[in-house]
Amino acid sequence: MTKFRPCIDLHDGKVKQIVGGSLRDDGAGLRENFVSEESAASFAARYRADGLTGGHVIKLGQGNDEAAREALAAYPGGLHIGGGITADNAEAWLNAGASHVIVTSWLFSADGRFLDDRLDTLKRRVGAERLVLDLSCRRTVNGWTVAMNRWQTLTDLHVTPRTLDRLADSCAEFLIHAADVEGLCGGIDAELVALLGGWGKRPMTYAGGVATMDDVLKVEQASGGKLDLTVGSALDVFGGRGVRYADLVAWNRRA
Repeated sequence: MTKFRPCIDLHDGKVKQIVGGSLRDDGAGLRENFVSEESAASFAARYRADGLTGGHVIKLGQGNDEAAREALAAYPGGLHIGGGITADNAEAWLNAGASHVIVTSWLFSADGRFLDDRLDTLKRRVGAERLVLDLSCRRTVNGWTVAMNRWQTLTDLHVTPRTLDRLADSCAEFLIHAADVEGLCGGIDAELVALLGGWGKRPMTYAGGVATMDDVLKVEQASGGKLDLTVGSALDVFGGRGVRYADLVAWNRRA
C-alpha cells in the first residue's frame, strides 16, 4: 500500500520548495515556489506528532547543516538525511539522529561515471541497512538517466530493472525524484512510476509532479502499491493549494 512520506528541503538554511531543474551552483535562474517562516525543526516535530515515518531532509547546497541537525534532533530516528553525504560524514549524520543516509553525487566521478568502489566503502562504513540510494533522474533517449549535482549532470547510470537489481543488495531503499516534473505540480511521471512499481523488490519513495489527491491515487494504482511518495509544492503546509497535509495523514491511517 502506498504511503505518504514527508520531506524537508533546505536551501540557505530555510525550508523551501524549489523547481527541481532550476537549482544551480551560481543561483542563476533559481525558481522558488515557497519559502517557509517555520523552522526545519518545527516541521520535523509535526511529522513526529502525526506518526509519519521514513521522510527525508535534503540539504540543497551549503549553509544547511545547522537546520538539518535541528530537524533530526526534533525527530530522532524518524528521518533520512541527504545532500552532500559521503563516506567521511555519513556516520556523523547517523549519530545526529538520522535513521538513514541518502547518497547520490558522491557515488559518481566528476564526469558522471558510477564508482562501485565508493558504494562498497559506504556500505562498510554504515551498512546497507542504513543506506538509501538516490536515483533521481531525467527522461532521456535511454529512458530515465540518473542526474547528479542538483540534477544538472547526467550520469552513465540508467533507471532500469537491471540497474535496480544490481544495486538492491547495497541499500535499504531507493529515493527517486522525477526531476523533469519536480516542483511543477503538473502531474506525475506515470511511466516511471509504473516501471518502478513493476520492479518493486525494495522500498522506494517517488517524488515529482503530485498536484492533487488524484495523483496520489495514481501513484498507488500505477505502482501496484509498491511505491511510497512525497508531496512538495502542491502541499498546503508548503503554500500549495492542491493537497491538504491533513488528507495525507488520513491517507496513511487507512486500514
